Amino acid sequence: MQAGDPGVGASVGASGVQSRSEDEESLGVKDVKRTATQAFGVGVPKRRSSSRSIKRKKFDDELVESSLVKSSSRVKGPPVMEPIRCLGSEPSPIEKKRVTKSGTALTPPLAVMLNPSPLPKRVKKTKQPLNMTKDLGRWKPTDDLLLINAVLQTSDLTSVHLGVKFSCRFTLREIKERWYALLYDPVISKLAWQAMRQLHPEAIAAIQSKALFSQGEQALLAKIGSTSQPKMDVFQEVLSKHPGIFHPSRTPKSLMVHWQLLKQYYLLDDQSVQPLPKGDQVLNFSDAEQMVDDVKLKDSRDEVLEHELMISDRHQKREIRQLEQELPRWQVLVDSITGMSMPDFDNQTLAALRGRMVRYLMRSREITLGRATKDKQIDVDLSLEGPAWKISRKQGIIKLKNNGDFFIANEGRRPIYIDGRPVLSGNKWKLNNNSVVEIAGLRFVFLINLELISLIKAEAAKMTQQ
Repeated sequence: MQAGDPGVGASVGASGVQSRSEDEESLGVKDVKRTATQAFGVGVPKRRSSSRSIKRKKFDDELVESSLVKSSSRVKGPPVMEPIRCLGSEPSPIEKKRVTKSGTALTPPLAVMLNPSPLPKRVKKTKQPLNMTKDLGRWKPTDDLLLINAVLQTSDLTSVHLGVKFSCRFTLREIKERWYALLYDPVISKLAWQAMRQLHPEAIAAIQSKALFSQGEQALLAKIGSTSQPKMDVFQEVLSKHPGIFHPSRTPKSLMVHWQLLKQYYLLDDQSVQPLPKGDQVLNFSDAEQMVDDVKLKDSRDEVLEHELMISDRHQKREIRQLEQELPRWQVLVDSITGMSMPDFDNQTLAALRGRMVRYLMRSREITLGRATKDKQIDVDLSLEGPAWKISRKQGIIKLKNNGDFFIANEGRRPIYIDGRPVLSGNKWKLNNNSVVEIAGLRFVFLINLELISLIKAEAAKMTQQ
């Protein structure tokens, strides 16, 4: 075969071109980025790359370059592939798959960089209502309505804390947190609104009638003179003249009551408050109360301890009351055993008033009880039984009526207790056998001569028949 043979040269040239095209085809995909960046612009810096397929993480600048390659391949696709097409070979399906794989492999990092995941925000949104709704049980719909009305009237949460009586004793911080939650928390505001809509109209009207007075309302009421004695017509006229200032639930009676409070505390326009004295002398209790430092009086309160003490005190008082009610019964039982309950009455004794120390016999139809003095003598001197300095000189009168019933009338200042029931001054009460009479801490048992009283009743019945 000759060297100058054109067929051999052509075959060698064709084989050279074919081998070179195969190499270029094998390296075509690897040089896509470099050719694309060269074709896209001169400003992109060149970087060295090897033929080895090494998978490694890309840096930020590489991500930017890959995004540029992706955009350029989409917008200016044919010019990028033009140098390879001039060799007389088109890209194979395998190369197309590699190019698409390399293009799709670049999109997830870009998506992570440009569109961050909103998962943390969703977690925060789900946690926030749980933290804010932990105390929904203490706030009732009536409390929310009271809070809203009071804030609309005064625009001051401190005044609301001092002037509004809620169902629970809320602190100023709790009131602020609840108000901000009603304003800015959609979950709590929606729940509160639904609960308030379910209230009865009478309950809503009662809550609105308790709304605090605004400064404008107090200014109009303060113009009414303190020396005048206004009637309902005056307040009705003020209410009709200024309908936009007064709350819709205001009535002439409520305005009159509030005006009387303003007058009592010297808050009207024509009233002047007396100045405090220069020395240490204090005029009245209200002035002394203003001088006291409230910070020193505030003490940490234990609500659980106070509740337990209140319950124990209530139980102790109930037990004491039960023992006091059972004491006369036990006293009668002891007297019946010792033989002191039924003394030996003679024919002239109608009844007896027995104490611990002495026993008084009633031998007339009417006797007086009290404390004997030098100037005045009475039938039954209670000072012989014990300390009687609290007893009046004429404390009471025991009288027997014609029908055989005994009555005691209170003539003194202090009440007389008959079997635990108080008999006030000027009143009277029926006395039965074994009735317990208590006067200023001194206790007596009233015993009746039943045999003599039965004879008196029989004679009274005969007299009525005749």
